[in-house]
This record gives sequence, C-alpha cells and structure tokens, in this order.
Amino acid sequence: MTEFTHINTNGEANMVDVSNKRETVREARAEAFVSMSAETLAMIVSGEHHKGDVFATARIAGIQAAKRTWELIPLCHPLLLSKVEVKLTALLDTNQVRIESLCKLTGKTGVEMEALTAASVAALTIYDMCKAVQKDMVISNVRLLEKTGGKSGHFKVE
Repeated sequence: MTEFTHINTNGEANMVDVSNKRETVREARAEAFVSMSAETLAMIVSGEHHKGDVFATARIAGIQAAKRTWELIPLCHPLLLSKVEVKLTALLDTNQVRIESLCKLTGKTGVEMEALTAASVAALTIYDMCKAVQKDMVISNVRLLEKTGGKSGHFKVE
C-alpha cells in the first residue's frame, strides 16, 4: 500500500499513520545548485567573504534544516535522524556550487523530505550570504538523487 495523506470529506488533512510499518534503515540523498558569477565564486572559495566562511555556514544551516523539516513541511513526521551530511563543491568551470545532502535513520518513514530540505536551505544560505555582492544568483535543480529502505525499495536517478 502506498503512503498518502488523506483528505477527509470535511476537507481536513491527516498525517499518515505509520505505527504498523516496520522499522528499516532508510537513507536519502538530494542535490541543489547555486549559479553565480566567477567573481562571487572566487570570493567564496578564497575565504574572502566579509560575512565569513560561506560553505561552513551553509553546511550547518542544511544540517539544522534537515533536523527541523517536520516544523517546516505540514504533515511531515518528526524524525530522529542518525546522520545528516551536507557537502558543498565549487564547480569553477560552470561558476556553480553543488550541494549534496545525505540523511539517514532507522525508522518507519523515509527521509527524502529531510534531504531535500537540507540541500534547499544550504542553497538559500549561500544566496543570503552573497546577495550583497550579487543579487542575480540562481538556485536550481533541487532534486532527490537516491533513496533506500522502506516498502517502496530503492530509487536512484540514472
């Protein structure tokens, strides 16, 4: 049976009941990209940004966001994550920062939303820290890369 949020006849939404599901190890990876000028990216990579270490701040923001996804996305379950990882890579040839997040737990529901939220908030943090230097940065291609565990099994972007 596929997991859905149900709308009652009176229009109320309910969080999915996962109490009868068995616990499995679940993991999800997501990514996002931030495109910017070569000058902005060089400033980030060199560590010369006046607000400090952009990558370190974005990494912490992404981790915090994954842990609080249930507070941001209606009907998400609060999860006890066992691992959250956020990696940022400067792609100098395309003037982008690639963000990849990984979330993991042993539980009854997946961690896709946590991984997507981590990547998204890390991207937003980069934008926030650099908007005084460049306002036309673009956040793009936020997507789930892979998920394992649970009844629906393995999914991976090819």
